[in-house]
Parts: sequence; structure tokens; C-alpha cells
Amino acid sequence: MNVEIFVQNVKHFATLKGVSPTAACKESGVGTSFLPDVKRGRQPSIDKFERLASYLGTTVSELLGEADPGLGGPPQRYLVMRFNGLSPESQDKIMTFLEYLVAEESKKNVSDSDTKGNK
Repeated sequence: MNVEIFVQNVKHFATLKGVSPTAACKESGVGTSFLPDVKRGRQPSIDKFERLASYLGTTVSELLGEADPGLGGPPQRYLVMRFNGLSPESQDKIMTFLEYLVAEESKKNVSDSDTKGNK
């Protein structure tokens, strides 16, 4: 494991979530000494890596720098960063609009499958 890349990735994902790396470690349950321990060469359990990755909304592979998080998907980190920069009121509006879009897509998919089934 490249410790420098790991620590850099934790800082990056914590920033996207709108918290400090120390707060991310504490709130994920891995403990506030997690990053200093890793920097000193201590090898934590995979469970701790998984808890931190889950809290940060990523994968262990992405935290370790083994996977490219930008492959094949929307620019999620950018969206999360922008969302976190909004006021709570604006975040509520975005969530309402998102739920509307999901409902519309769901209706469209049901309608499309009904049309295909009648042919």
C-alpha cells in the first residue's frame, strides 16, 4: 500500500463529503488515530478500510489508489462537492427535484416496457 496516496485520497474524499479527515475517521468508527497510525506504518484491518470507504462513499480500491474512480460513471465527486457547497435549503430543493426525476424515469420505463410487451 502506498501510504502517501492513501492519505491523499482520504483527504480528497473527506473534502468532497464536507468533513475533515479526522472527523471522517471518527465518524466512520475507525478512530481519530487511524491516519497517524497508518502513516507510522501500522497495517489496520480490512474492516477499518471498509468502514472508512463506506462512510466516504467510495471503495477501498479507490482509497488505496488501485482503481480509477472516474471510469464509466457520472462525475460523482464533482456533484457531491457542489451539493455540499449549497445551503441546506438549496440541498432540499435539489433532493426534491431529484426525486421528481426518478419518479418520471420510473414512469417512462414502465410505459416503455408496456409498449414493448404489446407488440
